[in-house]
Amino acid sequence: MVHEFRSQPVKTIYLLYEAIAMILFRFPYWILSNVPKSLRPRDTWTFQKAVGIKVVAHFNVITGRTDKLVDAGDHLNVVTGLDIKHVWVKPVPEVLNEEILEFAKASHVEPVSIPGYWLDRKDTDIPIGAPPQPDEKIVYSMHGGAYIRLSASPNDVVANIPKGLLEHCRPVRRVFAIEYRLSKAAPDPEENAFPAALFDALAGYVYLTQQVGFKPENIVVEGDSAGGNLALTLTRYLVENQGLIPGLPPPPGALLLLSPWTDMSFSDEYPGSSWDTNLEIDYLGGPYGPVSLYARMAFLGPLNPYDSPAALHRLISPASTHPNMPPVSFKGFPRTMIVAGEMETLLTQIRALHQKMEPDMGNGDGPGQVHYYESPDSVHDFVVFTFHEPERTQTLRAIAKWLGD
Repeated sequence: MVHEFRSQPVKTIYLLYEAIAMILFRFPYWILSNVPKSLRPRDTWTFQKAVGIKVVAHFNVITGRTDKLVDAGDHLNVVTGLDIKHVWVKPVPEVLNEEILEFAKASHVEPVSIPGYWLDRKDTDIPIGAPPQPDEKIVYSMHGGAYIRLSASPNDVVANIPKGLLEHCRPVRRVFAIEYRLSKAAPDPEENAFPAALFDALAGYVYLTQQVGFKPENIVVEGDSAGGNLALTLTRYLVENQGLIPGLPPPPGALLLLSPWTDMSFSDEYPGSSWDTNLEIDYLGGPYGPVSLYARMAFLGPLNPYDSPAALHRLISPASTHPNMPPVSFKGFPRTMIVAGEMETLLTQIRALHQKMEPDMGNGDGPGQVHYYESPDSVHDFVVFTFHEPERTQTLRAIAKWLGD
């Protein structure tokens, strides 16, 4: 069951139990069991990495039972602070086509105002929404979290990705991260199913192009995990509707997908797939675990999960290899970089995505081409974790090279 301990005082009692168990039993056991290299999930991992991934995996279990542990902000409440820059972004119902409005009607979703956060490089302090310098590149970021958790706030752990990009990709001086609506399902009040997050991503993109003044060709749309799904969906919507909807900006100049979650149909779950071979190594739960099932139910809502027409839609599961999956075209897409970890459970579907993109785009670093980068010995969304070295830094440098640093 998911979020069974979300109410007080049960939540406090459970967290107190977990804190005691962590200090007295779990953490000492993880330390002792990972001292010998031969007992680590990968003998190539450092001690710090092996223990760090154990901690992340267990915190996934805890947050699955309690929901969020700290208030990192959401689409209704922004995080404030001296170094935090946020702006409220207006909805853009004028750029929505009939197909997406039909999905919204079924899911009871409407466009709303949502916040976004500006992040600057350490050696700069750029005013909120300042006009771009000539040919300035910007990263438009969508965070991961299975569409049900985490935040775009600079204080959240997933902000390590935009911060890492700012540190290593010198042409990029700032990042704009959108606080898209998170989905919920029973036992929580059901809300914000697809296409709520797409509505919000579109609003942020229109804000960057039409209010701030960035040229689309200078925008790098980036997303990790579920954010990778959203980044891909946003880009597809812009590509497919280019010139058809007045006021809809052209597609971005580049697309960066980090461990993207792009198959909600379970077509990548079979003996020998990465769900099978990497399940005991990666920190994600299995495809039929309570958090995974909850995430699919929450995101798809009344559209229904698994092999339904919605789960097999090109805007939701473009990497699906299900027999009933319609063909998916990637013609007209911007240059794309896909990053995956060799040890992640989503590896099979990420490779399937690349294989689907390659015929329409070609392999390479040039305009309209797709570049695939697979990091050895790395888990899902490893660029988030500062302890996942040297793979994290190596990957950020590869991204910088791809961007033209």
